[in-house]
Amino acid sequence: MSTPYCSSMRTNRVLWATVGGLLVLLLAGVGIVVALRSSNGTPAPAAAHGPTPSAPSPSASPAPSPGADITGPLDLLILGVDTRATVADWQPHSDAIMLLHVDADLQRGYLYSLPRDLRVDVPAFSKNGYPGGRHKLTEAMSAGAKVRGTDRADVAQGYELLAQTISRYTGIAEFDGGAVLTFAGMRKLTDALGGVTLRIDQKVVSRLRRPDGKPRTLRPGGGDYVGPQATYLPGVRKLVGWQAIDYARQRYTAGGDYTRQRHQRQLVKALLTEAEDAGLATDQAKLQSVLTALGDTLVVAAERTPIEYAYALRNLAPSELTMVGLPGESVYHGGYIGEQLTSTGRGFLRAVATGDPAAYLAKHPELINK
Repeated sequence: MSTPYCSSMRTNRVLWATVGGLLVLLLAGVGIVVALRSSNGTPAPAAAHGPTPSAPSPSASPAPSPGADITGPLDLLILGVDTRATVADWQPHSDAIMLLHVDADLQRGYLYSLPRDLRVDVPAFSKNGYPGGRHKLTEAMSAGAKVRGTDRADVAQGYELLAQTISRYTGIAEFDGGAVLTFAGMRKLTDALGGVTLRIDQKVVSRLRRPDGKPRTLRPGGGDYVGPQATYLPGVRKLVGWQAIDYARQRYTAGGDYTRQRHQRQLVKALLTEAEDAGLATDQAKLQSVLTALGDTLVVAAERTPIEYAYALRNLAPSELTMVGLPGESVYHGGYIGEQLTSTGRGFLRAVATGDPAAYLAKHPELINK
């Protein structure tokens, strides 16, 4: 089904850049954040870093907490984008594509991924004349980001086409919010939280970083890198920002991109745990201080503020976030052309779209990442 981008959003509770309880930190302050336009095409008003309610008179009843009127269920889109800003004419690709479904009671959530190489039908896009076609999902971002008549890339525009594509593929008619995160922003957030504790589930050797965190040297003539490699061994490890992002980016490892998807979900959940341990879920002053410290990496423009979403999802603890791995398989047509989900994986998407993922997982517990 075709769902126009703007009209598909529930604008009375949409926040393009920051969505959901502790996800306010994870999504709001880390990377490229652009205002979502309302359904009439007018930019949503820029929100301050937090509401400043007027003091009630002594006789007045206490006003409801900001965000108390936000209701579920919610479907949120989280994208990790490689912009390669230093490379001329580089069009952004979405290397991490995660979706979060929050139940109607706003106390349970399901975090799952779509393969970046998933074969999908990308719709035509009138903003830049893109004709549409069947491509890898990651290519929807780069196709949409091209600004007509220029060599520039507009990540917000790329998000728009990617969101339309995912909506058509999953059957989720409307996303309540979304975020585009750059690797540099995620690293900054991780360090702001004092690092992150991860249970590393398999040995991962970095293709991109040396043990000291510096980039590895590109082999003369290109094609690969040379020199010592950062290595992440199984066990409980405390990682600093660059290590956490490097670990979660690696796909040239056992299990390939499906392993990378799992590691990205693990990082999201671990960061939420760090934020919870720091008291950010219940202390607006602490939350505000972190949001302020993120400075220019945070731009919020929406009808609701990060503080409102933090209040609405205050009871969504990381322990209530179920991580789901969708099985897939490679597709060949004269060579490798991408990935497709199995019938079991597609079934989970239908269950989310119809609002009953818990019942589906009860029948397919193998999809749950332990």
